[in-house]
Amino acid sequence: MQERLLTLGHSPDPDDAFMFYGLAKGLIPTPGYRFEHILQDIQTLNERATRGELDVSAISLHAYAYVFDQYALLPSGASLGDGYGPVLVAKRPLSRDEIKGCRIAVPGTMTSAFLALQLWLGRPASTFPHVIVPFDQIFAAVKSGAADVGLIIHEGQLTWQNEGLVVCEDLGVWWGREQAGLPLPLGGNVIHKRHAPEVRRTVADLLTASIRFSLEHRAAAVEHALQYARDMGRDLADRFVGMYVNHWTLDYGERGREAIRRFLSRAAAEGLIPRAPELEFVT
Repeated sequence: MQERLLTLGHSPDPDDAFMFYGLAKGLIPTPGYRFEHILQDIQTLNERATRGELDVSAISLHAYAYVFDQYALLPSGASLGDGYGPVLVAKRPLSRDEIKGCRIAVPGTMTSAFLALQLWLGRPASTFPHVIVPFDQIFAAVKSGAADVGLIIHEGQLTWQNEGLVVCEDLGVWWGREQAGLPLPLGGNVIHKRHAPEVRRTVADLLTASIRFSLEHRAAAVEHALQYARDMGRDLADRFVGMYVNHWTLDYGERGREAIRRFLSRAAAEGLIPRAPELEFVT
């Protein structure tokens, strides 16, 4: 049987590496399909999604508002901040009002962290100074004075203490207070609608199987993920993986879906995205 090759984009980070371990190493059967793994930072993946370039991709849920006409959400693969999330760091404690006048280093304008920042500040990006910096260089930008505040995603949420900086706000904690304990929607997996519904369902099942395999073979999957764990040992990498690959990742559930609806609806109401899309999940 001839195999169908699909491009699969995801970030070179421990949580994504853990999630796709079974697929990347050929440890789960994928009859009729083969995946080309494309590792790029999330801002690049978001931009590529707007052009419909990849068959399957991890994207920011902020970006979904711009690509829902081309992509459907897969039912698994969620990264939700359940009582934690992107953090704002600086050399000294700063209040929200102080941060409004600060130059903020951000990891990309289509990231969910950037949308959450705008919601937290209560103002659109055009009204406050910010500079786009690769996510793994934001600490350096703050320490050098190139930015006053850094918006930290990925493993920096756990390693900021090592940088001599302080956290001014955890946007996941803030969102939970605002939304009765709902998680902060950060990332998800999507598949292009050019593929027939039966293909979408099969791919959805394969990605879910990969996530489940990793959770059931955690030690080996964490070992695989360690190659992408910048400045983290095994224990910290395992902790980080647990933050973003868990029961939410296997299935958003109604609370996870409601969190996305509220996130994008509030953003649309405040004029931060064109409109709140209807969520289209592969079923």
